[in-house]
Amino acid sequence: MFISVSKSSFNKLIAKYKKIQKDFLNEFGVDDIISNSKIYEILIADSLNHILIPGHSGSKDAKDQEGNLFEYKHYKETSSNHSWTFNDYTDNTIENLKLVKFVIFAHINDTTNTYVFDWYYAVSGTTVSKYLHEKTTNIENQRKMINVSPKQIEQIMGIKRITVDSKRKGQYSKYIKDIIKVSRDIEKLTGTTGILTSNKLWEVLIAVELGHKVNSEQGGRSGAHDAFDKEGNCYEYKISKTHSWSFQDISKNVLQKYLSDKKIILAVVDKQNYSIKNIFSAEPRLVVKLLKKKLEDKIKRYKSRRKTIRRIQATITKTDLQMIAEKLI
Repeated sequence: MFISVSKSSFNKLIAKYKKIQKDFLNEFGVDDIISNSKIYEILIADSLNHILIPGHSGSKDAKDQEGNLFEYKHYKETSSNHSWTFNDYTDNTIENLKLVKFVIFAHINDTTNTYVFDWYYAVSGTTVSKYLHEKTTNIENQRKMINVSPKQIEQIMGIKRITVDSKRKGQYSKYIKDIIKVSRDIEKLTGTTGILTSNKLWEVLIAVELGHKVNSEQGGRSGAHDAFDKEGNCYEYKISKTHSWSFQDISKNVLQKYLSDKKIILAVVDKQNYSIKNIFSAEPRLVVKLLKKKLEDKIKRYKSRRKTIRRIQATITKTDLQMIAEKLI
């Protein structure tokens, strides 16, 4: 069902997000707390009395009062994958797990109108590093991805599940409550669920501006497109903090899917101020043609250097825009 969204009502809720983030940054030195599933890290740190470490991908997630480092992995109960995923790993990232005291494998119960961190496994970084080194030796998938299940942790690593004290409230509790409240209000207003997962909030920001509705599904046939308009036309969204958009895991099926979109939307957002800097509307046929050319050139370069491409991806830059897109904002 398509829902027309009041921009003024939406902007009032976004203003609440901005205040929460400003206050959180002033108190704890951590920004961009809404996107990239950061809320779950805040939830885990709050329950375990940890201190969040600023940063996202590539940095350790938290430390304790003694300075010991922790890596967080989580999955949600409503997720189709009930295991913890290590994406785009390298020998170095696996080796660096030895620097953390524990990897926290967390379970988030999101079956009610809130998020509850209810149980977890605490596995030493050295144990996880050794396990991944052994199990990834023969993995040949291009994305370098491996899942770790509760069964593997219990039966192979010999670790028991730990139940979280649901009554305990930490230093981040107030902010968690406020974030979830505003998020639910935005979901109700826009008819979109799961906006705290990955970058979906920013998709909603773009959709409201363009009069689209974000597809709440992720992956599979039903979640093949990011958004649609009143006429049922589908759109692919690419959102970045700069004028550079990455297209990852490109396959023939993915390229074919792009051709079924009305337009491919390339947006630049300011995640600190929750604002849109630019929106470009690109012609799918031209985007696909450009991506194919970039991939062909990349394959030739790697082949000449006798290197193997780990992941099939290409980037569209500001220079490319004049060939494929028109500026909307």
